[in-house]
Amino acid sequence: MSFLEAIGALDAQRSAPLYQQLQHAVREAIERHALRPDEALPPERDLAQELSVSRITIRKAFDGLVAEGLLTRRQGAGTFVAARVEKSFSKLTSFSEDMAARGRKATSSWLNRSEGAVTPEESLTLGLSPGTPVYRFNRIRYADGLPMALEYSTIPAACLPGIETVTTSLYRALAEAGYRPNRALQRLRAVLFNAEQAELLGTTAGAAGLLIERRAFHNGQAVEVTQSYYRGDAYDFVAELNDGPA
Repeated sequence: MSFLEAIGALDAQRSAPLYQQLQHAVREAIERHALRPDEALPPERDLAQELSVSRITIRKAFDGLVAEGLLTRRQGAGTFVAARVEKSFSKLTSFSEDMAARGRKATSSWLNRSEGAVTPEESLTLGLSPGTPVYRFNRIRYADGLPMALEYSTIPAACLPGIETVTTSLYRALAEAGYRPNRALQRLRAVLFNAEQAELLGTTAGAAGLLIERRAFHNGQAVEVTQSYYRGDAYDFVAELNDGPA
């Protein structure tokens, strides 16, 4: 089925603006799976000609759908239907590993990389003595160029040779240093993004998100505490449950 067959025709006689009609049609096509995840959309100039609307109308409609997380733009490739990411809550994997397993490219934008003394709260969480040095890593995580999560990690400095060893995957750096986590405690709760978080994630203030708080261990030693704020419109968390004794 072509894109135009999936969305149907627009009606200039209706009271709703054409860009809103197009947004509504694309949303419905995605919901009924007439448009599939990762499906490429036709170029904006071709759509403008075939729908008899301006390219500004196409761009305005798509901008709104990108902000909602339903579409994603890939530099040099075009606009695609966004594919929601499923994260298993029962497997201890990094963001980079999750994306690689799904054939998606993980990238990061650093907000902060710093070294300092452990705070009282971190001291309790990581089981460290006051004054112990730690590394802090704050970044935006992307999948195929779409901002997916804000990540705030604290690692005991003794677990890494240096702060510069973390370039892409934190877990890869910990593994190379012999401290890759093999157990973790996680807590998930719903949040609403504030204005700063929303701007960093390319969404709107008040949008729904998911906060994952993780404390990870290597052979019983706490080696990581991370808070990750995930876009609720792009991420699904799943867990396998087994029947156990009553």
